[in-house]
Amino acid sequence: MYLQAILLGIIEAATEFLPVSSTGHLILMAHVLGFQGVGADVFKVAIQMGAVLAVCVLYFSKLWGVFIGLPTQPQARRFATAVLLAFLPAAVLGALLHGYIKEVLFSPYVVCVALVVGGFAILLAEKFAPKPHITAVEAMSWRTSLKVGLCQCLALIPGVSRSGATILGGLMLGLNRQTATEFSFFLAIPTMLGATVYDLYKNRDALNADDLSLIAVGFITAFLVALLVVKWAVGFIARHGFAPFAYYRIALGSLGLLALYLV
Repeated sequence: MYLQAILLGIIEAATEFLPVSSTGHLILMAHVLGFQGVGADVFKVAIQMGAVLAVCVLYFSKLWGVFIGLPTQPQARRFATAVLLAFLPAAVLGALLHGYIKEVLFSPYVVCVALVVGGFAILLAEKFAPKPHITAVEAMSWRTSLKVGLCQCLALIPGVSRSGATILGGLMLGLNRQTATEFSFFLAIPTMLGATVYDLYKNRDALNADDLSLIAVGFITAFLVALLVVKWAVGFIARHGFAPFAYYRIALGSLGLLALYLV
């Protein structure tokens, strides 16, 4: 079981910050491994916080500068406001639909369909995105921030990709690639912290010591691997765009649907 937790932690870190859906990958791989149950469902959410913790480490100077600048610096307040406003829609909708999402949407079929549909959406966004005019998170208006947050709500469907929804939403709203990608990273901090705490609280009576130890192993693995992946992801997207991930999504989702049909 610990080897499974390590493998899933690696997969989580490798996919969390790319528009390919880390949750979707975890659901598919857990299905293949037979890693199921309440503890497994909480595991798939909680270890994502390990990858997000890596963002906090890698961008510590930026985040600390914002924190200490809140009382006196308008730029710091604009940054914090942008992240908070973008976080709110998914936080509210996720809390309202938590049970439905876990019971109905945490399905390999849903993931595969969402991967394919999302792949075509990425290709369309790459083709029709307007010319960027926002080059920093601090330059985002409150309306733009809230709209990106509404885009993130699509990622409540496993397989859509939280980073993909926020990055593509940002591109369509005029953010350049680097700003959209980094804003997605920063937005992951409150989003995944909230999702993890809420999931652990909702399932506190169903979890045992073994479940918690597996979550700890997956969390640490995701954190360590994400330290190596985050900067690479920013550079790769800046150089190559999102089309490679679109084709990957379409191929993986199609193969997954074929496998589910044949089995």
